[in-house]
Amino acid sequence: MTQPLALSARAGALIGGFILTLFLGLAGSQASSDQKSDDKAAAPEAAKHRNRLAKETSPYLLLHAGNPVDWYPWGPEAFAKAKAESKPIFLSIGYSSCYWCHVMERESFSDAAIAKVLNDHFVCIKVDREERPDVDQVYMSALQAFGNGGGWPMSMFLTPNGRPFFGGTYYPPTDTNGREGFTGLLERVWTAWRDHRPELERDADRTAEFVRRASAIATARGKVALSHALAAAGVSQLAEQFDPMYGGFGFAPDQPRRPKFPEPSNLVFLLDQNHRTASVLLKPSEPLRMVLSTLDHMARGGIRDRLAGGYHRYSTERSWTVPHFEKMLYDNAQLATVYAHWWRRTGSASTSRIRNR
Repeated sequence: MTQPLALSARAGALIGGFILTLFLGLAGSQASSDQKSDDKAAAPEAAKHRNRLAKETSPYLLLHAGNPVDWYPWGPEAFAKAKAESKPIFLSIGYSSCYWCHVMERESFSDAAIAKVLNDHFVCIKVDREERPDVDQVYMSALQAFGNGGGWPMSMFLTPNGRPFFGGTYYPPTDTNGREGFTGLLERVWTAWRDHRPELERDADRTAEFVRRASAIATARGKVALSHALAAAGVSQLAEQFDPMYGGFGFAPDQPRRPKFPEPSNLVFLLDQNHRTASVLLKPSEPLRMVLSTLDHMARGGIRDRLAGGYHRYSTERSWTVPHFEKMLYDNAQLATVYAHWWRRTGSASTSRIRNR
């Protein structure tokens, strides 16, 4: 028999949640509201079938109110059911402006066959991260402890008392381009739970302790004193991640299809460091060079919306040419500030146009 998953502690670098202490409080708190939903927020197709999310007020939860999945909002009812029926929990976390959250809702959560597997073998909980950032933070920390990165939609598998033993983000409904499909994953998780539950629960205990210790260490460190050395170390780390050909950060030759984000907070930091060192330099500093290269290539690339203005959330490849067609207000607000600083530095007319769009 194959190993129950590379889903247990072997399943991922030990995952868990601050859960030994946090999940009790989270699982016992009731975030749902009994108010009637706003009809305009719910998806039109939801009229055929209404699950428990129809009583929620979150636009993201209401989007799933018409799913054939037997969703529960976050709260004690779902955990009580999981304990009574000895079922694992499938926890899905997302938010209303998340593109891949909408894709997974259409592809998987609206599919009757997938919903049957979920309903038969799992207790399903849906959470809006903007409504419950505390829940999102706990399980995102657990997901990252797996070594699986992070992102949304977050797809987590938990023991009945809320300790995670496996997780991921978006899954296509079936195997696609070498990526495991959600249907096959559900079958594997359920089989592992049925046949190897004690092992998964032991892993959940160990991983919960692992994450709890990591949290305790971070808390014990307290505030970090700001210093020139700390800022210089930050600049050095960004320089190591800098793409000298197209600007931006995070390009890796062994991952050529890795998305590239504008990361305006890093650009603001570099501009600040340039401002602090400009008085002693006769030529553009290394921080400024990284900023100017990044902004110039972004302005020339497809990530910039030349019709409606603003910038898309990220580029799907290295050169900023092919965008992911989603725009976030907070990204554009920060980028407007960065481009304003660039214009003040260069006085470029094209930069002024970009800033004003």
